Amino acid sequence: MKVAVIGAGGVGGYFGARWAQAGLDVTLLARGAHLEAINKNGLALHSPLGNTRVNVRAVENASEIGEVDVVVVATKTWQLASLADVVEPLVGRDTVVFGLQNGVEAADVLSTFVHPSSVLGGTCRIISFVDEPGVIRHVGIDPRLTIGEVEGGRSSRVESVAEALDEAHGLTVQIANDITLALWRKFLLFAPISALGSITQAPIGVFRSLPETRELLAKALEEVYELAKAKGVGLLPESVEQTLELIDGIPPNGTSSLQRDFRDGVRTELDMLAGAVVRLAGDAGVEVPVHTFFYSALLPLELKARGAIEWPEG
Repeated sequence: MKVAVIGAGGVGGYFGARWAQAGLDVTLLARGAHLEAINKNGLALHSPLGNTRVNVRAVENASEIGEVDVVVVATKTWQLASLADVVEPLVGRDTVVFGLQNGVEAADVLSTFVHPSSVLGGTCRIISFVDEPGVIRHVGIDPRLTIGEVEGGRSSRVESVAEALDEAHGLTVQIANDITLALWRKFLLFAPISALGSITQAPIGVFRSLPETRELLAKALEEVYELAKAKGVGLLPESVEQTLELIDGIPPNGTSSLQRDFRDGVRTELDMLAGAVVRLAGDAGVEVPVHTFFYSALLPLELKARGAIEWPEG
């Protein structure tokens, strides 16, 4: 199976390296010093599941790859809408395309420039990041990828893709009969912890333990649950408590990609996380005061990172 991974960061780099290690024909799209390091020394993975260095092809332009069987889009969510020219040369008649972005809207965005019949839903769980050019550090959560037909149900093509991608060491691939539900299960966890971590700039072990921030976290989870219910997503009533239990199991030093981006002063996925909760809740007539606070409090930092506003010096 021929796989192109657009974005060789913490997620795309880890998954792509594991698939190449398993013998799949993988090409990463990367840039700058990271691309140079991968081509010179291979891609190093530092992981609790075992350290390794993988020789995997990496290029800067999709035109160097040609049509593939699977396109995995592992960029930031805000980059999706600009990828039409990148994805186009990779897609043939039988190619499937899916994204691994945070949030619940990636498949909708991909379907604006890829024929919807070629688009799958996708989500993943992993805490990983680029430690330095050519090095991916996986620090927590056993890596898991979930894919499914956007309209629901199983299909032979999803089963074929999942079977091939599941051959990799250090990675589990699952098929969701209801990928929308799977996306919202992650959204229920990730939107609250990413925003609260970004505001506090504390690791998850701290803000889940302090009574004040844990209460805020629980209220944020309730808001996403109520929003999902209003949109007809079948989260169970016990989902909030189960998600809190999952959060309690995350390594205490864990941080979200959103939190790390705010720390580093770069553009973030705020609009697709807390911002999406606020926007979707407005459409659904659901009150989300905690997420409204999260979004409003973080917006000045986000606009500064984009260069949309300037802060006074001094």
